[in-house]
Amino acid sequence: MSGLIGKKIGMTSVYSAEGKNIPCTVIEAGPCVVTQIKTVEKDSYEAVQIAYDDKSEKHTSNSLLGHFKKAGTTPKRKMAEFKGMPEVNLGDTLTVDLFNEEDWVDVTGISKGKGFQGVVKRHGFGGVGGQTHGQHNRQRKPGSLAMGLTADTAEAVTFHNALKSFTFRYPRHVDPVVVLEDVQGNHVAQVELLVET
Repeated sequence: MSGLIGKKIGMTSVYSAEGKNIPCTVIEAGPCVVTQIKTVEKDSYEAVQIAYDDKSEKHTSNSLLGHFKKAGTTPKRKMAEFKGMPEVNLGDTLTVDLFNEEDWVDVTGISKGKGFQGVVKRHGFGGVGGQTHGQHNRQRKPGSLAMGLTADTAEAVTFHNALKSFTFRYPRHVDPVVVLEDVQGNHVAQVELLVET
C-alpha cells in the first residue's frame, strides 16, 4: 500500500458538473524522502520509511542526525513506515506522482487539540434553552442527563389514553413489544414500541 506524509493547508470548495458546491480539504502531500528500507533479513519485515517537513539541526537529536545523514537528506519533522511500496532507493524523493489520477486514497490525521471542553462543544448538548425565567448562569451546563433507570440501560415509555397512563420499562436488548391487558387479564391490545436509540 503506497503512501505519503502531508499536512492540511486549509479548506476550499469546488463545483461539480451538476453545479453542486462540494467542500474540499487542501492537503500538501510530500515531497517525502526515503530514509530507510526495512528488509526481512535485517528487520524481520518489509517496509519503507519516509520522512517529511524540514526541521532545524538544532532541534534534532544526534542519533536522528546520523540517521538522516545516512539517507543523504536534511533532518525531517515527521517519519512514517509504509508496507507494499514500489521499488525505491535510499534517499529517493516521493511526490504525488506516486498515485494515479483515478486512485482512491485513505487520509488519516490527528485533530487539533481543543483542551478540556464542556458538554456543548464536546457532546453537542443544546444548553439549558431559554435564557430567562430564572435560569441564572446555567446556559451551557449539562443539567440532568436521563431518567433514574437501572444500570442495564432500560428504556421507559409512557402511553396515554383516555382512562390511564401506562409506563413500561424494559432493557434495550429486549424486543420492544408490549401486550396490554385489562384488570381481569383479558388481552386488550399488542403495541410495538418505536423508541429511537
